[in-house]
Formats: sequence, structure tokens, C-alpha cells
Amino acid sequence: MTASARARILARLRQSQAAALPAPTLTAWSRTLTHAEYLHSLETQLTAAHAEVVHAKAAGWRQTLAQVCAQHRIRTLMLPAIPGLLSAWPDGPVLEIFDRPLETLKDTLFDRVDAGLTLASCALADTGTLVILSSPTQPRSLSLVPPIHICLLDARRLYPDMPTAMAAERWAAAMPTNLIFVSGPSKTADIQQTLAYGAHGPKSLVVILTEEELA
Repeated sequence: MTASARARILARLRQSQAAALPAPTLTAWSRTLTHAEYLHSLETQLTAAHAEVVHAKAAGWRQTLAQVCAQHRIRTLMLPAIPGLLSAWPDGPVLEIFDRPLETLKDTLFDRVDAGLTLASCALADTGTLVILSSPTQPRSLSLVPPIHICLLDARRLYPDMPTAMAAERWAAAMPTNLIFVSGPSKTADIQQTLAYGAHGPKSLVVILTEEELA
């Protein structure tokens, strides 16, 4: 691009009248479904996006997690800094806690951790999306850096769609500083339009779905 062409483009941009964009209209699902139907939609959307969904009883989610770790040959698992969440088990992975600043954990997180464990705040049935609240005890790096992302979801925290979740979670009254929306493993088609997984984040997503409150 020549200097004169660039100058003409910039001049037109400066002369244009900027107008405020209208706020989007959020439309909820037109009909009410049963919880089982919402659950089916969530699982269908997640599996279509190459995520793995595993069902577990609330009292047995740790056993299910142990099976997932064995199946995926996870040697080191990093946990959020939630007291009493999980203890090591025989022949299980080494458990690391994200309880220090990222600068001091960077080598461990990037070089030694095989999977990160997170707890979803809620989920959206229509798009198959997990909503994870980033916080000092559960930083977003935990779900973005390790090759495998394991997420625990209480199925009772399932909403039909984004408008319903926004109202029920009262985000307008107390807007979270950072929400992470996860609908599957990391993927890109930047190179020769070929879909590849894990280029910019976890190559695998495992959702452990419980029907009751986590115990």
C-alpha cells in the first residue's frame, strides 16, 4: 500500500461518523424442555465438539477422576487451591496445587503437568458450553495451559441458554472479573484450513458430570 493510498483511507475513516452500536437482544429458547432434555443437549453439543463426557455420582466423582487419569495416563494433575478437594491415591498421578503466583509455577505448569482440573460454575445447554469462573484459587491458566483439561460440572447448575444463566447467576449485579467459556478442546484451522486440536491450548477436554452436589 502506497503512502498516498494509506492517507486517503485514514482520511475517510476520520471523516466517518461513528455511531453507537445498539445493545444486543438476548432471546431465550422458545420452549421449555425437561432437565433431561437440556442435559442431552449439553452432552450432544460437547461430544460433537470432540469433548468426552463421563457421568458420575456425586459421592463417587473422585473414583471416576481416578479412572479418567488412568485411561489418559496422566502422571501429574494440577488442582485449584480449594482445601480438601482431593487427596492422592495409590498409583495415581502426582498432585500439584495452583497455590502460588504463575511466575513461580510456570515451569511446572508448562513442562510437567499433564492435566488441569477445574470446577465449572455452570453450563449452557443450547451451545454445550461450560462456564468457569476464574479466581485466585482457580486461575484461567489451569484450564488453558495443560494438554488435558478435566472439568467437574454439577448437572443441577445447567441452564437452557445464556440469557437464563445471566439472570440466574446475577452477573449484572455482580459482574465477574473473568469468565471462561469452554465448548470443547482447543482447535484451529489456520494452517491450510486443516482442523487441528491442541494448537493453542488443551488438546483434550473431559467433563465429569455429576447429578448431585459434589461431596
